[in-house]
Amino acid sequence: MAIGERDPITGRHTTGHEWNGIEELDNRVPRAVIFFLIVTTLFSIVYWVLMPAWPLGVTYTKGLLGIDQRATVEKAVQEAAARRAAWTDEIARLDFAEITKRPELMRIVRESGSTLFGDNCAACHGTDAKGNPGFPSLADDAWLWGGDPETVAETLRIGINSTHPETRFAQMPAFGRDGILDRTAISSIVSFIRNNAQGIDDLGPLDSKGVKEGAQLFAENCAACHGEDGRGDPAMGAPDLMDDSWLIGSDRASLIGTVSQGRQGHMPHWEDRLTETDRKILAIYVTEIAGGRAGAAR
Repeated sequence: MAIGERDPITGRHTTGHEWNGIEELDNRVPRAVIFFLIVTTLFSIVYWVLMPAWPLGVTYTKGLLGIDQRATVEKAVQEAAARRAAWTDEIARLDFAEITKRPELMRIVRESGSTLFGDNCAACHGTDAKGNPGFPSLADDAWLWGGDPETVAETLRIGINSTHPETRFAQMPAFGRDGILDRTAISSIVSFIRNNAQGIDDLGPLDSKGVKEGAQLFAENCAACHGEDGRGDPAMGAPDLMDDSWLIGSDRASLIGTVSQGRQGHMPHWEDRLTETDRKILAIYVTEIAGGRAGAAR
């Protein structure tokens, strides 16, 4: 069928194109499509005139409306900073006790503290602040260096075994690796600890002789840091060994490994990464997670 001939079924002209016996009718483009194309073309032209659109080397056409997204974002940031300054200045000015007495400030502390904790602390201490093996729980009120907001804020500032020149420093000797104590002595110390610590129900093989010898060995080798009663010393970052909170584990194998190989934890200092106000918010937030009971000894 040639161009211009009519299709015998529809009576419409054809274009002359054919695919496997199927011929193309010379139908007009629907008016709705033409209308859509006209409208979108006009819209494009108007947009090009009104809005920043065309690159011109190192610059671009600014558009008649003069809209600048960078300026819009900068303005939004400045407005947010102004709104934030209204309460950050208050938190920076007041001491910890005064802040905790102000419900409107504590609402901000909880909201901002949750974000700060999630962004900076949760990777080690867990999203629920209950810690991970080797990283202490912040929700059980058992603190290495003290749990009042002022002390926590200072720990945040300088870190533990960090690169800060004022860092808190603590290290447990490797009694077995360095030949200070033999395997039998270490086992006796572990028996003494497990026999006296809270929350250890399954003591396993434990003889009275080992516990008695362990008490003497503990007094000679461990009490200087952990205290004669094993309750720890926050001035040295030495943990309480008689409670039911453990960094690594309270089973015999874990404790023998700790005493034999020693421990040296690490917490980065945040003075260079968080503002003083942010650290203040975090300190209050963390101590509130622990129940607000200040001054615990671990």
